[in-house]
Amino acid sequence: MKEICPILYEDQDLLAIDKPAGMLAIPDRWDTNVPVAQQLLQNQFGKLMPVHRIDKDTTGVLLYARNEAAHRIISNDFSNRKVEKIYFAIVQGEPESDTWEVELPLRPDGDRLHRTIIDASKGKEAKTRFEVIERFRGFALVLAIPETGRTHQIRVHLAASGLAIVADPLYGNGAPLLLSMLKAGWKGDAYEERPLIDRTALHSAKVSFVHPKTKEGLIIEAPFPRDFKATLAQLRKVRTRWA
Repeated sequence: MKEICPILYEDQDLLAIDKPAGMLAIPDRWDTNVPVAQQLLQNQFGKLMPVHRIDKDTTGVLLYARNEAAHRIISNDFSNRKVEKIYFAIVQGEPESDTWEVELPLRPDGDRLHRTIIDASKGKEAKTRFEVIERFRGFALVLAIPETGRTHQIRVHLAASGLAIVADPLYGNGAPLLLSMLKAGWKGDAYEERPLIDRTALHSAKVSFVHPKTKEGLIIEAPFPRDFKATLAQLRKVRTRWA
């Protein structure tokens, strides 16, 4: 059987996968024709219950519970901020600081594009910590730790910081990143050029929590996907060339 997506962790209580881009974590009323990891994996692993979700084009660690007891405990831990989630984003722009926090209330489905919006009166508490890992010419690799789990939280909080995630169609310009945009005097064929990355450049890299049954600490990690690594490699070349 062809592997739907890499399995990062599996036992009788939990299943963690390395979700590829273009796949939903759970069914969504807006994207009814998009493949859903939960549904596809249940054919192999039986009933899976979501304890968190990542966006369709976000890659990386995605966790499901495999029974009611595990689902209740781990969901409660997520709600009570006992689970640490670490993401990486490639952003367009120059962060003003190397570390910062954004604490702005968010309300999902707040406009005609179904985006999450900042709403001081009706929004729910949301906080994200950010750290610049690498700086490039006009871009940066940013680590994000969301302390709450609101829809599109990292994307909205980065946009509020004046930074758009590369190729984000909702909170940025959605344009794919091309090599010709980075290299001065690029002489390739514009009609045949393939994007370095053409989906929201956000990756769920690590989830750390206490196992609901064994009570032992568990860290699940997912490596950068190919397009993310290729983009960083080209950004590093440009930085070196112009240093």
